[in-house]
Amino acid sequence: MRRAPSNVLIESPIPFLAYRGRFQQVVLHQGRIERFFLDSLKKHSNPHIKVERGVIPDLLELDTSSAEDLEAYPIKLRLRHLSDEEATPAQGNSHSVGEDAPEDGLFRSNLAADDTDDLIRKARDGKQSETEIVRAKYVIGCDGAHSWTRRQLGFKMEGEQTDFIWGVLDIQPITDFPDIRMRCAIHSANSGSVMVIPRENKLVRLYIQLTEVNKDGGAVDRSTITPQMILKAAQKIMSPYTITYKYCDWWTAYQIGQRVGNNFSASERVFLAGDAVHTHSPKAGQGMNVSMQDCFNLGWKIAGVVNGTLQRSVLKTYQSERRRIAQDLIEFDHRFSRLFSGRPAKDAADEAGISMSEFKDAFVKGNMFASGIAVDYGSSSIVAKPGNSSDQGDGTDVASCRVVGKQELATEIKLGMRMPSFKVLNQSDARPWHFQERLNSDGRFRIVVFAGDVTDSAQMDRVQQLGKSLAAPDGVVRRFTPKDKKIDSVIDILTIHCGERQKVEMLDFPEIFHPFDEKSGWDYSKVFADAVSYHEADADGKAYEKYGVNRRRGCIVVTRPDQYVGYVGELEDVGEVGKYFDGVLMPVR
Repeated sequence: MRRAPSNVLIESPIPFLAYRGRFQQVVLHQGRIERFFLDSLKKHSNPHIKVERGVIPDLLELDTSSAEDLEAYPIKLRLRHLSDEEATPAQGNSHSVGEDAPEDGLFRSNLAADDTDDLIRKARDGKQSETEIVRAKYVIGCDGAHSWTRRQLGFKMEGEQTDFIWGVLDIQPITDFPDIRMRCAIHSANSGSVMVIPRENKLVRLYIQLTEVNKDGGAVDRSTITPQMILKAAQKIMSPYTITYKYCDWWTAYQIGQRVGNNFSASERVFLAGDAVHTHSPKAGQGMNVSMQDCFNLGWKIAGVVNGTLQRSVLKTYQSERRRIAQDLIEFDHRFSRLFSGRPAKDAADEAGISMSEFKDAFVKGNMFASGIAVDYGSSSIVAKPGNSSDQGDGTDVASCRVVGKQELATEIKLGMRMPSFKVLNQSDARPWHFQERLNSDGRFRIVVFAGDVTDSAQMDRVQQLGKSLAAPDGVVRRFTPKDKKIDSVIDILTIHCGERQKVEMLDFPEIFHPFDEKSGWDYSKVFADAVSYHEADADGKAYEKYGVNRRRGCIVVTRPDQYVGYVGELEDVGEVGKYFDGVLMPVR
């Protein structure tokens, strides 16, 4: 085994990630992520939404004739409530190395057979099983690679299953390997590869290639896979370093499959997300992260349609956007997995081997996929890019945007990509904010006004005219905002100017930029200055430069509820902004 310098495979921080994202890379267990979601549900739902365990569907019917009726509940589900015995999967021998070794981690691996039909059959035969009928407007199937929902819809997975078998150990390692607390990859000459991912509580996750399991390419006998066998494979790969453990938190094994569903929804009523429509190797956190990004993309769209804010046609963009991302991910994962499973290059002249530079490039791109910053959505009704929406998506026929954004006005705020985040100062109290903290995922679209240098009277005149146009009775904001709602409840307006903050007052800006409430007064949270903070070094007064926006003229940027950029235009392009929203939002009746 050849050890590279600790920064060869992945620099910390990666410059591109540091520029585009404000968080350092961190590895969190899926159980912790689930806990965050459960806590958030409890905090924000009223009445309290509870997640029910041990519930399985055995009937799904979709009335396609009423799919376009906004008031209809076209989906019928029959659910069965399993007993504790039925809901607890049978697990095998723990094959423990120490007394604390966990039980068999293979029961939910893709090496295990799909047991959904067996669970349904047992539940039907069981005397204690209760059923209920649910009528629903929408259903999202996040039920994994063996998706029952997908099978009921008759959708197929397209792609291939590789011969590569990998084991996973979550252990507290006892080792002399010096980089065990660094995220790194170990590539041996003849025994395969190991990926090292440090975790909390002294745990380390090891992804270990099992080169001895499936040499003939036939079916895998999963009874032969044990923690001891996985550990021995790791020891062989990591030699001459040694590794063992006394405590194993969890383990499993899986076969790499790279597949993507042929459809992501049925009539834009029943949707599939996560492993139900794309499977790939779990390295680099792609599985959980990309699956959450699916649901993040879909969630605000369904919520907007249900709330009467969004046009139903927007739901078509879920497949065009996320299936294309899944296709790109599968293509990358195909190369990524073979980098790990291939033989390392002996020297620069060894063209058949895998070079260190290839590994480094793959690591960086893998991080971009996992973090979401590599996502670049194509032209559609909600992304005002030039070009053909079918070509830039997955081939789905979605309506193109009624306007085309002017990318040259904000060269680093890319249409179809997430709005980057840089520090700006609140105009009223000079507190530094990462601007993305103001782009809450609360279902609202936002018009971000880069007001330019408003100490120049001519520029301030342009800003005042913009405010007047936006606030007009027939203007873009009021046209889509119900009269009984706050003026910023559908379209929120945020402003960043680059004039000298001390020479500008918040009340100098149009009222719609800082709406007045009879109970709480002016809204001081919406106007910001691109200025230097004496307290935080990264609030350096260069946000305009980093965003690629001209400090003299400024521009306007429309962001979607998921912080992706939909439109870029001049301060005078209010009519174009109106056309953009005409193809997205429901006008007030």
